[in-house]
Amino acid sequence: MFEIIAFYLFSILTIVMFCITVFTNNPLYALSSLAAGMIFISAFFFLLDAEFLGAVQIVVYTGAVMALYAFGMMFFDALSIVKEKINNPRLVFLLSGISALIIVLIFVAPIASGNIEAQYPVHPQWGNSQDVGVVLFTKYLIPFEVAAVMLLVAMIGGIILAGKKMDISYSELSEEEIDALEAQTVAKDEK
Repeated sequence: MFEIIAFYLFSILTIVMFCITVFTNNPLYALSSLAAGMIFISAFFFLLDAEFLGAVQIVVYTGAVMALYAFGMMFFDALSIVKEKINNPRLVFLLSGISALIIVLIFVAPIASGNIEAQYPVHPQWGNSQDVGVVLFTKYLIPFEVAAVMLLVAMIGGIILAGKKMDISYSELSEEEIDALEAQTVAKDEK
């Protein structure tokens, strides 16, 4: 019973968050609701006892959305956009209290009921994360190592490309010198 209630609750919350992402005009609201939607998606993995995938979902996808959020804060004047006035503070406190109560019930219900069983065989002495580790380092060892080497090569390439010294620093030049250099670059490109 707990899984059904939690599934429908997280489904509704995920759909609401992604609808806010699509339909809002405020980029910061869109990014916040996108991050919340990703966290609610990870709840499905935790409901299925796949805690490794849930943690990866939070770290990778929600972390990426938070990086987008940081860029959004830098590129948009966030303080001028988000100047809202709370018309009814009682409603905010009521909704916050109801949300907190729902979260507490979600975490307390499995402990109180005690009759939740896994739908598939699990190794209670290992756990899901160790199962994933065993499979990665036995059956999928070669693809895992190839992916690691590819990521290492990409990282080294990015460092080399970013570390190249520029011949001329534009910050030390006057506007006339910058215009002359740009004209030379355009002339070279036309040839």
